[in-house]
Amino acid sequence: MQHNKLDITFLGTGTSSGVPMIACHCEVCSSTNIKDKRLRSSILIQTPQSSVVIDTTPDFRQQMLRAKNDRLDAVLFTHAHKDHIAGLDDVRAYNYFQKKTMKVFATEATQAELKREFYYAFGEQKYPGIPQLELHTINSQPFSINELSITPIRVWHYKLEVVAFRIGNFTYITDANKIDEEQKALIRGSSTIVVNALRKEKHISHFTLEEAIALIDELEIPNAYLTHISHQLGLHDEISQQLPEHIHLAYDGLKLSVDL
Repeated sequence: MQHNKLDITFLGTGTSSGVPMIACHCEVCSSTNIKDKRLRSSILIQTPQSSVVIDTTPDFRQQMLRAKNDRLDAVLFTHAHKDHIAGLDDVRAYNYFQKKTMKVFATEATQAELKREFYYAFGEQKYPGIPQLELHTINSQPFSINELSITPIRVWHYKLEVVAFRIGNFTYITDANKIDEEQKALIRGSSTIVVNALRKEKHISHFTLEEAIALIDELEIPNAYLTHISHQLGLHDEISQQLPEHIHLAYDGLKLSVDL
């Protein structure tokens, strides 16, 4: 890892059902191409000083093992849908080996859902081995984790407010289909963006492929990666050939290095 750079690992690039989807035998779900195998969407952000994950999916344990990640300083949550929070319990392995609580950054609304879903971690009576969590509230102000300065960006997942994040020149957006103009201003100037592109057909709460491309071009971001992909989008190799040169389909295990 280099100083003044973010090392990004795509832990998962699939939608809530993952790819392949249970009981589906379409050409995407039947594909033997490893790039068509998608766990639920999450990224790992690393520098020499910090290791941060955005969202803990139902596949979190598998993702951390696959990435061979032995250190984690904090978890950032975009929102409280199950495919983005279900793996939180497994941070207890980091509690054990690092001998400290895990910093968790989330909005008040997401914190309320975490306390409901993982009630045993927040109750007065705590039994041994439960995750040890230290909650920090995300509002509209930038915040820091070690040397990283993180700007929260509010986006819309239909009527649900979701948090996107900008760190230096890198912006990560998942589960969105609308962004207000004042929030777009926080994204402009990024060198690299990750944005959800569920499928080609219109969806109530996710950007389509066409909408994601239009957003990237509107914001004039030179390097873009698409994530939160469903089996309905198509085969990785075929869709990749249809994209503009500066836009790429992300895939599980993809690594990027982005200047801070």
